Amino acid sequence: MMQQFDRAAEDLGNSIHFEHVNVTIPDQRLATLFYVAGLGLTRDPYLMVSDTNMWINVGRSQFHLPHGSAQVLRGHTGIVITGRAALLERLASVAKKLEGTAFAYREHNDHVEAVCPWGNRVRCYEPDAARFGRITLGIPYVEFDVPVGTAKAISAFYPAIMGMQAELANGDGTMARVKVGRNQYLQFRESDRVQPDYDGHHVQIYITDFSGPYRRLGERGLISQEDNQYQYRFRDIVDLDSGRHLFTVEHEVRSATHPMFMRPLVNRNPAETNRTYAPGHEQWAWAMGPDEYDRR
Repeated sequence: MMQQFDRAAEDLGNSIHFEHVNVTIPDQRLATLFYVAGLGLTRDPYLMVSDTNMWINVGRSQFHLPHGSAQVLRGHTGIVITGRAALLERLASVAKKLEGTAFAYREHNDHVEAVCPWGNRVRCYEPDAARFGRITLGIPYVEFDVPVGTAKAISAFYPAIMGMQAELANGDGTMARVKVGRNQYLQFRESDRVQPDYDGHHVQIYITDFSGPYRRLGERGLISQEDNQYQYRFRDIVDLDSGRHLFTVEHEVRSATHPMFMRPLVNRNPAETNRTYAPGHEQWAWAMGPDEYDRR
């Protein structure tokens, strides 16, 4: 009998890669202590190397940190990173230098939550093929706290307007989960907590049908910025039937023909120091190796 496969499990929809989270920061030194020395990530060596911006590589995704007043994402970013014990040691090593800021970290059963000097929360998970695919270093999701009663309408917005797969991901219908790449999601979890006003932070995705969403967003007056031939932006997510505003977060939308689509990123191995240096082990493998291949 011919083996049966779930072919729909490999569908991506229109969005094929989630690249970055962008929040402005007022101090590159403090950001370096948190993202590079503490989390163990890598500053991009090729682009944004002055003091006006810094890009932090996380596998095939990034944090973008332009200089400016601190922005705080209303929710948190999930990252996969190997080595919980080493991560805790790195975070402890920068704690004194980050005293007087919002920096903190705490262990939970399945993750370590680290808070940047300005309050952005990052949840760090060990690799888990069943949960995150073959990622050993990357951003599998960004989660936003949204008003109560909006998840269902948000989950309808993305397929209809953006051509992206979405679902209500938990049993009580309070979280919308939108597929934005292979093993990558935007999550919108309902919360009754009072949220601060939107401060301009954004996320960036690559899509294949570039003009269709542009046309549908334009028909509803939702295009917020025209960047260039390969890129536009929208901010507001609305109810498709009533037009009611649901949530605001800027989406930087790029075509798959964008010159920087899937640009190779350098990821250092944070276990390598001048004292532990071993030739050939400088770079981090962002995906699981052949010994962990899923033979299904």
